[in-house]
Amino acid sequence: MTNLKKTYSSKKLDESNIDLNPVKQFSTWLNEAIAAEVIEPTAMALSTASKKGIPSARIVLLKGIDEKGIVFFTNYESAKAKNLFENPNAEALFHWKELGRQVRVSGIVKKVSKKESKEYFKTRPRESQLGAWVSKQSSEIPSREYLEKKFEEAKQKFKGKEIPLPPFWGGFRIIPNNFEFWQGRENRLHDRICYKKKDGEWKIIRLSP
Repeated sequence: MTNLKKTYSSKKLDESNIDLNPVKQFSTWLNEAIAAEVIEPTAMALSTASKKGIPSARIVLLKGIDEKGIVFFTNYESAKAKNLFENPNAEALFHWKELGRQVRVSGIVKKVSKKESKEYFKTRPRESQLGAWVSKQSSEIPSREYLEKKFEEAKQKFKGKEIPLPPFWGGFRIIPNNFEFWQGRENRLHDRICYKKKDGEWKIIRLSP
């Protein structure tokens, strides 16, 4: 295991060439990840905790980012949603290994508006819309066959109809108070640039690797 360390490229992350706005800096890096054909560039590890502080993490997909925050969608009855309703503090981690980069985004989570959820739900493939109705996310089921049977029942129920937004499904927005950009460098002397929000303004600091 000691011989598995990766040698990083000569890419740099420097205060002189970053955007003063972390959302714009994130968008730049995301576009570069897409251009580099990184697998699932919008995949993020979402970390939550229960009201007792018990942590959990899973991969979800980024579906929007702007000055208000970063958005993802899920079942509001899922384990992750229950955590967020109990404890709204969360962090998302993006890892673009092909570029030797990662970004951490942390903050307070709030539900997006029903209008936003409806608008996004309409853009999903029909099969994904059906899946949202079928899956009682995080609940125990007897078998795979049970799930597939429910899916077929939903197909028949909504056959020839527009599939509505389930009342238990929608989006969350992480309203960030911290961004950390990490660029792998030679000799483990990695670049870590952090944006911290203070009095409504972003302060940029460098962290030791």
